[in-house]
Order: sequence, then C-alpha cells, then structure tokens
Amino acid sequence: MKKFPEDFIWGTATSSYQIEGASDADGKGPSIWDSFCTIPGKIAQGETGNIACNHYHKFKEDIQLMKDMGVKAYRFSIAWARVMPTGKGDVNEKGIQFYSELIDELLKADIEPWVTLYHWDLPLALQLEEDGWLNKNITNHFSEYAKLCFDRFGDRVKNWITLNEPWVVSIL
Repeated sequence: MKKFPEDFIWGTATSSYQIEGASDADGKGPSIWDSFCTIPGKIAQGETGNIACNHYHKFKEDIQLMKDMGVKAYRFSIAWARVMPTGKGDVNEKGIQFYSELIDELLKADIEPWVTLYHWDLPLALQLEEDGWLNKNITNHFSEYAKLCFDRFGDRVKNWITLNEPWVVSIL
C-alpha cells in the first residue's frame, strides 16, 4: 500500500469571496463578483457571497475545525477590496486587522498560512474606472496592493501565490 511521504503537508484552501461573507462590512469595497452576482440569471438561485460561510465573523471557529482535522496548511485569498476598497490609494485598516488576526490565529493553531493575492475578485472600481486587467496600469495597482500585503503580513506569511488560475482570468 502506498503512503504519503513523512513531510507531506495536509492542507485546505478557500477563496475570500466564496467563504468570507461580510461583503460590505467594515469598509470593504465591492468586487467584480459582488456586482456580477446581482445580475439576474447569472448565478444559480441568485446566490451571492454576501454572507457565504460567514468566515469573516467565524474564522476562529473555522480554524478550530481545521486544527481538529489535523490540517497543517491553509491557503486563503485576501480580498483586495477589503484591504484597498477601490483597489488603489486608501488602505482599509479594519480589513488589514481581519487578515492579521486570521494569520495570528492560524499560527497559534500550528497551521501555516499560504496566501493567494488574487482569486478572481478585482475591486469593482478598478474594473469600472480603468477597464480592470485590460489596462496596462493594472500592474502598478497590483504592485501597490501586493506591497501592502507583504509589508503588513510578510513577517508571518512565508508562502505567497500571485494569481489563482491565471488562465481562467485571462480567457474567461
């Protein structure tokens, strides 16, 4: 019978839009998913991520469940619009605080945080005002956002994923 190697790390993964909820709480700006889900007929039964699993309010309970399962790594995404509501400029300190507390709780539970910077939830303002990923200046905005994340969380996060499934973002 084949076994996993001794150094195999059991983990789990989520995306901010699919799990956090609190879509407009504490200064979070809207994302393209927040907008897209309001278009009739686009999403089955008109579901949205407005509440989702309510991870934003229940992350400590969720981390305890992960710990109880023996999870050693958790890949989650940071909602760009939660930490920079318009995708550039102003920083939402309450959003920063949420992710900082999430990371601290993971480390306290001996679960290694793996962070995805972009999991399909571009701040809506960047899409409407600057044509999103089609604008060459998006790289400057993304760089500013990434630097913010590295500066605020890089002392505790060692593993970063830049884009989740870039093929899907670029083709679909």
